[in-house]
Amino acid sequence: MTVVAVDGPVGSGKSTVARRVAACLGYVYLDTGAMYRAVGLLATEAGVALDDEEAVVTLARSAGLHFDGDGRLFAGGRDVSDAIRTLEMGAAASRVSALPGVRELLVEEQRRIAGSADIVMEGRDIGTVVFPDAAVKVYLTARPEVRAARRAAELRAKGDQVDEAQVLAALLERDRRDSTRAVAPLRRSADAVELDTSGMTLDEVVEAVAGIARGRAAP
Repeated sequence: MTVVAVDGPVGSGKSTVARRVAACLGYVYLDTGAMYRAVGLLATEAGVALDDEEAVVTLARSAGLHFDGDGRLFAGGRDVSDAIRTLEMGAAASRVSALPGVRELLVEEQRRIAGSADIVMEGRDIGTVVFPDAAVKVYLTARPEVRAARRAAELRAKGDQVDEAQVLAALLERDRRDSTRAVAPLRRSADAVELDTSGMTLDEVVEAVAGIARGRAAP
């Protein structure tokens, strides 16, 4: 099985790019960040402190996290795909993903899913921790102001009122937290191809990543 690992900071376009690359290659797509967001959502709704590792792990273990055939994420028996796409849940994901027990549980599930098909998997530690031997590793990044503008546009498209300065501040804090956490920090794998997408269109990024995948996955 071939694993295409797509890592990078928040707002770098990982989800959209990885989903389209998977469709282009005929691979399965897996958004690992969504899984952490779902755990953060469940903990928030249950009133569980996001740093209470034992309680959060218990929630995650009983959540029945799974993706349907259309890539929709279910947790606690319901579709949470839309509810997790907020700045608040992004921050919650960053906090629960720093808990070793949560990471161990979800990484095990991610590896199980990847064992059954060629897959494009995106997150922050796919090429460094989840699949350090992945045949294809890409690290997507962009300037902070570009990433903030993209994230703000996504939120506005959903009808949310957005202050772009607040989005940028939240993004920079997320970068700081993700890159300095003790467990599986955000960093580029030494053998990953880094792609700065600041001046690229979505089609250009998808074409570039698909080309890298075809080249590196070739026998």
